[in-house]
Amino acid sequence: MNRYIGVFDSGIGGITVLEQLKKVLPHESFIYYGDSKNNPYGEKEYDELYEIVRKIVDYLISRDVKLIVIACNTVTTRYMKKLRDDYKSMIFVGIVPAIKVACDNNFKNTLVMATPATISSERTHELIVNNKSASQNITLLSCDGLANVIESKDEVAINDKLTDIFKEYKDIEFDSIVLGCTHYPLVSKNINTFFPDAVLLDGSYGVSMEVKRQLIVHDLLNKSANQEVIIYNSMDENSI
Repeated sequence: MNRYIGVFDSGIGGITVLEQLKKVLPHESFIYYGDSKNNPYGEKEYDELYEIVRKIVDYLISRDVKLIVIACNTVTTRYMKKLRDDYKSMIFVGIVPAIKVACDNNFKNTLVMATPATISSERTHELIVNNKSASQNITLLSCDGLANVIESKDEVAINDKLTDIFKEYKDIEFDSIVLGCTHYPLVSKNINTFFPDAVLLDGSYGVSMEVKRQLIVHDLLNKSANQEVIIYNSMDENSI
C-alpha cells in the first residue's frame, strides 16, 4: 500500500487543510508541498498556472502518493476536471469555497472572500446557483493580493490590506463569511475584528471527510500505521 497522501497549495495556506487532515486521518502520512515561490496562484494566467500545478503533481506522483489533495480553491475551481482527465489513475480531492455550507445552514447574508480566479470561476458560480435559496444573499469579494500579504506574516500589512478590501462593505451586516482561500483562516481573528458577529466558514473539514471516504472506497485507508508528515516549500534550496 502506498504510504503517503500528497497535499499542495500556493504556500503556507494549505497547512490549515493539512492540520484538519491529520485529525481526521490519524494513521495516514502526508507529503505537503507549499509553493510560496509562485504565490499568489489566483492572479496567474490559466496556462502559466497549469504548468506550475502539473510540475507539482508530477513530483508528488514520483513520491508514490496514493491520493492528492488540492488544498487550493483556485486550482480546484480551475483545473479539477483537467487534472482528472490528464492523470486518470490518480485520485484527486479538492477544496472549494464553503458556499454550500453557508446555504445549508440557512445564513441569510454571506460574504465570499476568494482570489480573483476563484471568484470568476465557473465552479464558484455553479455552487451559488445549485445551493442558494431565494431568501439568501451572497456577495462575492475578490481579495486581490491578500494571500501574498498573509504569506509575508506582516501583521500591519495584513490589517492594512483587509481595511482596504473591506472599505466598501464595513457597514454591511454579514452573518457568515466564506473563507474561499486556504490562506484566509490564518487571519481569521483579523477578519473577525471587522465583522465580529459573522460566522467564518472554510472547507477544510469537508475536504478531510471526502479524503477519508475516497480512501475507504478504494480500500486505501490505513488503520494502524504511525503518522508521518513531510513538508517541502518551493523557496527551499532543494525544491523541485
